Amino acid sequence: MKIQPLFAEFLGTFYLCFAGIAAILGTTPAIGSGAGIVGIALAHGLALSVAVSVFGGISGAHFNPAVTAGFFVTGRLPASRVVPYVVAQLLGATAAAAACRAVFPIEAVAQAQLGIPLPAPWATTVVVLAAEFIMTFLLMTSIFGTAVDGRGTVVKIGGFGIGLTVAFDILAGGAVTGASMNPARSFGPAAVLNMWSWHWAYWVAPIAGACAAAVIYDKLLLKEEKRT
Repeated sequence: MKIQPLFAEFLGTFYLCFAGIAAILGTTPAIGSGAGIVGIALAHGLALSVAVSVFGGISGAHFNPAVTAGFFVTGRLPASRVVPYVVAQLLGATAAAAACRAVFPIEAVAQAQLGIPLPAPWATTVVVLAAEFIMTFLLMTSIFGTAVDGRGTVVKIGGFGIGLTVAFDILAGGAVTGASMNPARSFGPAAVLNMWSWHWAYWVAPIAGACAAAVIYDKLLLKEEKRT
């Protein structure tokens, strides 16, 4: 396959992860930006909105292995592209985490654990899996509704709608699980710090949520549109 879509996936994932991790590090006591969870949500959402707008025409703007899985299970991405897309996304996230580690003081990196999405101390395994499933389900539904469904693409707000979904998911679930919704977003800082606690959950739940949303939208909403 051509290199352009893979490079677009790398860069788009870098956009999302660099902005998100940097915003989290900026809120630590070592930096004290005062942005709080609102700033973190906006950083992720705005970065994703821009990346989708910039790279959507090149790669489809997945930037997330869970989204790639959702497109694959609905027949919108050939099997030959799945692994290359995911590898590009993981490399982009890791590069972004490494850049943040180089830019910010070690105190901020340590205080925020480089922005690795992690559960609240009280969150059980069931809570983590359920919350990440729901948030990624909503994200994938927004992707289908604004970027796949012809009735949504006509309004041309794909990047904006997708970014806003990430932002409100972080506002709703950031304090519960860290609101990853994206295995690559979890993988990058975990790889840089070699910290893999809970990491499996941040693959299982987002992929399950994205695939469920993709199949439901494809079977229940898009099929109806095709019949009319």
